[in-house]
Amino acid sequence: MNHQHPRRPEVTLPRWPPADEEVRAALEAALHDGSWGQYHGRHSEALVENLSAQFGSEHVVLTSSGTIAVEMALRGVGVKAGDEVLLAGYDFPGNFRAIEAIGAYPVLVDINPANWCLDLQALESLAKVAAESASKVRAVVISHLHGGLAPMQRITELARRHRWAVVEDACQAPGARVDGRAAGSWGDVGVLSFGGSKLLTAGRGGALLTNHKSIMQRAKIFAERGNNAFPLSELQAAVLCPQISKLAARNRKRREAATLLVNQVRQKVDHLVPLEHQGNDQPVFYKIAWRYQPPAPDAVTRAELVAACQARGIPIDAGFRGFAERTKRRCRKLSELPHSRAAAQGTLLLHHPVLLQEEEKIRQVANTLGEVYQGLAT
Repeated sequence: MNHQHPRRPEVTLPRWPPADEEVRAALEAALHDGSWGQYHGRHSEALVENLSAQFGSEHVVLTSSGTIAVEMALRGVGVKAGDEVLLAGYDFPGNFRAIEAIGAYPVLVDINPANWCLDLQALESLAKVAAESASKVRAVVISHLHGGLAPMQRITELARRHRWAVVEDACQAPGARVDGRAAGSWGDVGVLSFGGSKLLTAGRGGALLTNHKSIMQRAKIFAERGNNAFPLSELQAAVLCPQISKLAARNRKRREAATLLVNQVRQKVDHLVPLEHQGNDQPVFYKIAWRYQPPAPDAVTRAELVAACQARGIPIDAGFRGFAERTKRRCRKLSELPHSRAAAQGTLLLHHPVLLQEEEKIRQVANTLGEVYQGLAT
């Protein structure tokens, strides 16, 4: 097997975030009128108004990150030390830590291998057990990951019957629609991230979305330390507002490009399995995900494939490590989590900026990925 690969990148892609005249104008305006240095002013107010309209949320709390927003959301729905919180066995590590930060206990549920989201059937099985015994489960965290969308209507109906609060993590999916509604608007509380790599970016930042005044008040009380301890700055809010108006058009282009790219890669590499979507859901793609399934034990490893792709300029990386190996001291597992383990071992993620490029560049990325794999496999 030949594991040599070119050192010089052959695929060149633009940086993220892209140059944007409206963002530049917003920065300059905030500089000239001094609003960039205010604790809370017109930019934050405009962002709250925009997010409220986009997600149909009565209350919006701006935060310093999506990660802290998850913890604030859990506290907002009333999770306390000693409670249990359901979480997918494969998810962003910050969600596990947010549960631990409260003193609550993560209970791990396997994922659906088709979409990398917490599995509804596993959740339904747990619900039957919980109905027959005293349960400490207080909430469930549902993440829309890697372009996958969880079936929120059925999840929220199930959670309502069992009095589980739903925290919906839409940090990777701003603008997606699931079961006819905006991702992030289904849960008792939704969470967004504005991190530097995200589809809406301010370098850092996040938001909490809810229609429950009590949740909003608990979250704000937690953040109040003489002032807001987890704020989004006026300068960050200023650069986010012009991006929101472009989000829908950019997401349409990403969906079209993702379809082309996945179809092209399917023709070139047999062992990359893409995720699936249900019904009329409209995904967005912060990442494009594949499960790499090597054809034999001595086949090309995921690490080799990632390194070779990166050497050719393709922004591919491994997925999350997941939580299947966490000890009983830190969590409870509802099964052996086979699909979560497989995702941790085999997920490949392509970063989203390529999806805003022209068709020629999309095909070049697919062709190069095919060449890399074939070169390693021979």
